[in-house]
Amino acid sequence: MVITYHGGECFKVSFGDTTLAINPISKESKLKTVRFGADIVVVSLNDKDFNGIEQVAHGEKAPFVISGPGEYEVKKVFVKGLQSASQYGGSERINTIYSIMLESINLVFLGALNSPKLNTDVKEELGNIDILFVPIGGNGVLSTSDAHALVVELEPKIIIPMHYGEIEVPPAGGGKALSKFLKEDGEENGKPIDKLTIKKKDLEGKEGEIVVLTS
Repeated sequence: MVITYHGGECFKVSFGDTTLAINPISKESKLKTVRFGADIVVVSLNDKDFNGIEQVAHGEKAPFVISGPGEYEVKKVFVKGLQSASQYGGSERINTIYSIMLESINLVFLGALNSPKLNTDVKEELGNIDILFVPIGGNGVLSTSDAHALVVELEPKIIIPMHYGEIEVPPAGGGKALSKFLKEDGEENGKPIDKLTIKKKDLEGKEGEIVVLTS
């Protein structure tokens, strides 16, 4: 499995001959967009910064779209969507947290989540988390301190921070948000990498390791 980051909350996950897109950025967004073909697209919140399905269609072939709570199975990928809340854009909105199981690895994507308090049922549904994608930028999603608190509670093997930098408005500044998050986790010198290539066996022995992906 290869995971690459494209800014905001946009990720490309490639495995075998299948490509999964998570929260692709719409061409209507002010954020920098990227185009690539995907077989499956997952959208956590219906907003131009996250719902750019048109950006990941290839030719006349449309990807299978998952955009809300429920259970889904497509191309040997098992997805469970759980309803949560966001205040992205300044108002209360529905956000979906996803557990995505592929190649025996449980990816948990928090989307634009704004509260570090998850009810017991949601936490149980997420199960044992291998890789956690967590927003850290504040302004309607988790702040760095709230993100840190939730990460400690969920105990993932690998943590991938997102939703910082150009998606964040002044005065906080994306770089400062990332630095603060790394410092809270004792990872001040986390070196960014351009992609994460990982197999199930690579997760053995990992506990809360932060991986910073460049966009």
